[in-house]
Amino acid sequence: MGTDPKQIKKLYYSIGEVSEITGLKPYVLRYWETEFKQLAPPKNRAGNRTYRQKDIDTILLIKDLLYSRKFTIKGAKSQLSIGESVEEIIESPPIVEAKNDSSKVLLKVKQELEALIEFLHHH
Repeated sequence: MGTDPKQIKKLYYSIGEVSEITGLKPYVLRYWETEFKQLAPPKNRAGNRTYRQKDIDTILLIKDLLYSRKFTIKGAKSQLSIGESVEEIIESPPIVEAKNDSSKVLLKVKQELEALIEFLHHH
């Protein structure tokens, strides 16, 4: 009744492992820690970050909000602070990419206004 070692998830991951898993550079992960309060991996005795699965899920959500859905950092913070579950945010329809700079700006304004409206409805 042995367990397949490939199916066992680790409890903690190093920043290098998380970088590989998420496709993000370590400096991006460290920067996001300063911007998103939801991302605060503890450090071990040696001072190295110890990421858990929930940290990786949060990183992947932030990556989706910023890179795929084209939110600004401020807009992504708003989305995360609304209190929706990770699944609800991931399952919402993706935002269509704008074709030129002015429509990109308007799209970001629209996204941030929608996030603000949603936030106000919950508070």
